[in-house]
Amino acid sequence: MRALIIDDEPLLRRHLDRMLAELWAELEIVGQAADGEQAWALIESLAPDLIFLDIRMPRLDGMQLAKRLQQMKQPPVVVFTTAYDEFAVQAFEQQALDYLLKPISEARLQQTINRIRNKQPSAAALSAPSAALSQTPLTQIEQLLAQLQNKPQPETLKWLKAAKGESIHIIAIDQVFALVAEDKYVTVHSSEGEFLLRSSLKELKQQLDPDQFWLVHRSVIIQVRQIDKVSRDLLGRMSVQLKNGQQYPVSRSAQSLFKTM
Repeated sequence: MRALIIDDEPLLRRHLDRMLAELWAELEIVGQAADGEQAWALIESLAPDLIFLDIRMPRLDGMQLAKRLQQMKQPPVVVFTTAYDEFAVQAFEQQALDYLLKPISEARLQQTINRIRNKQPSAAALSAPSAALSQTPLTQIEQLLAQLQNKPQPETLKWLKAAKGESIHIIAIDQVFALVAEDKYVTVHSSEGEFLLRSSLKELKQQLDPDQFWLVHRSVIIQVRQIDKVSRDLLGRMSVQLKNGQQYPVSRSAQSLFKTM
């Protein structure tokens, strides 16, 4: 099979690409795209059998691209990737379209691979999953998404109000490198310096964009864009180093985020 990976986050594309290389060696990744318009051009020129499709992207999002695919005689098999909560995940599962919840785990990806393999035991059967896509009305999924968007959700943080000495500072979330839990406080490591938040890491995690911030340890959240490298010592302990030189441990439960990097 030949596949495309479509996601506006380069690190997430790389992560998925390497996981697929490890779990599905015979799958050929023929291209990658950062938005729906780029993806459509690649789909027309490369005619992939399978696409891993992010939902939220600039220019042309995943749902709009999936709608375009209905114009094709043999559309590729679609596996959505999404950061929606469990309610949304269950909804997608009921629609006969597979999904991968971000951050993507190796175990969940293996389930998806098995599902695709079971549906298409040979190249001649490629049209069967494609037909499933065509038979599932995208309007139903669009209505589902609309319901989810109307459901009260905590807004993702754009600013943090943190203390430094006797002063309160407003820090743009894009400037945050890492959030580290220490006693009753959380230390904000940012391009502006270090600040203190009187909050729990758990509360902050619920308000952060899961595509941008990963919990790598029970006491550490890092911004994905700030990752420089991931390393492992002789005992198998993993750590992540950020572009500013800060280094943090990675718990065993979070190692799947970096396993194939």
